[in-house]
Amino acid sequence: MGRAERAIVIGGGIGGLTAAVALHRRGARVTVLERAPSLEPVGAAISLAPNALRGLDAIGLGDDIRALSAWQGDGGLRAPSGRWLSRTGAAAAEERFGGPLVLLHRATLIDHLAARLPPDAVRTAAAAHLVDPGEAGDPGRPARVGTPDGELEADLVVAADGIHSAVRRALFPDHPGPVYSGFTTWRVVIPLPGVEFASHETWGRGRIWGTHPLKDGRVYAYAAAVAPAGEHAPDDERAELLRRYGDWHDPIPAVLAAARPEDVLRHDVHHIAEPLPAHHRGRVALVGDAAHAMPPTLGQGGNQAIEDAITLSLVDDLPAYTAARLPRTTAITRRAVRVARLNMMTGRVGTAVRDNAIAALSKAGPALFLRGFDGIADWRPPRPPYAAQRTRTDEG
Repeated sequence: MGRAERAIVIGGGIGGLTAAVALHRRGARVTVLERAPSLEPVGAAISLAPNALRGLDAIGLGDDIRALSAWQGDGGLRAPSGRWLSRTGAAAAEERFGGPLVLLHRATLIDHLAARLPPDAVRTAAAAHLVDPGEAGDPGRPARVGTPDGELEADLVVAADGIHSAVRRALFPDHPGPVYSGFTTWRVVIPLPGVEFASHETWGRGRIWGTHPLKDGRVYAYAAAVAPAGEHAPDDERAELLRRYGDWHDPIPAVLAAARPEDVLRHDVHHIAEPLPAHHRGRVALVGDAAHAMPPTLGQGGNQAIEDAITLSLVDDLPAYTAARLPRTTAITRRAVRVARLNMMTGRVGTAVRDNAIAALSKAGPALFLRGFDGIADWRPPRPPYAAQRTRTDEG
């Protein structure tokens, strides 16, 4: 939001830092308040689709991130036996959406974003809470944020404090908040030397697995399965993965053999099923999971946070921000929920029908993997042109 002179960002994740960089580039004095003792994120990767990369173009970071793309060959969707249900390639994705899909470690993206802020802009170990959302039409009533060192005033507060956002609860106390999505996830990033494989996601009965290479030579693997909320393995989560996926196709056994119990992260999945009435109130804007947490089945959580941040920095006021973001993120969240129902099917007959339908549809046209991004990956920031020189001219 170009008119903000003083901006406070609550949360130093991807959405918060992207917003901070975008606002800083537009002349705002930005302070990022991060509760954790450092910006080091959870040890997992993130997939950035062309929509998010175009957003990063707007802050001069898109080409740096595109250079980290490791997906060069074929990939697609498989069955636990190893049978390919749907195949595609990096070139097909780039042709369809005008840019690549990039997979990188979250820490790498965080580092690139933080490097574009002034050294004193980020305060870690700085728990923050909203004292007063302020009034956008009243220059005498700024927003106020409480910190351990006292209160701060701002023309704009960006709440990027995650799925369990305290700011969201303060702004919309009657909203029911996030609900359990019905499944849990595991993630691991490890070296896997000497093992060659095609990037893939595999769908079973009430379970999925994905294995993808990273540019730095490591492998990012994730799994998801229908499970009761709050459940944990009786021994350790690596052992749980072995029980659930140990007999699936290569390279899954090799990944499990290389992983240590401490390498495996497990988190239940929640999403915001009932959309918020707005993504702002007063001088406060919600971004990312604080505004529209969604299942990871489209890989769009972080991507939508980037879209939020860039849009926020470009619109003239917060009602325009809500108008631009609320309908889109609501639609994408609902699509992610539908995909979750599809890939978490548990019935034997239903999953057989699903797999055969995917295989047939993929022979008849673009792979299901690519069609799932139609209407999503083609997003562009509100105000072109973009900073990156390699962005295609037809994107402007």
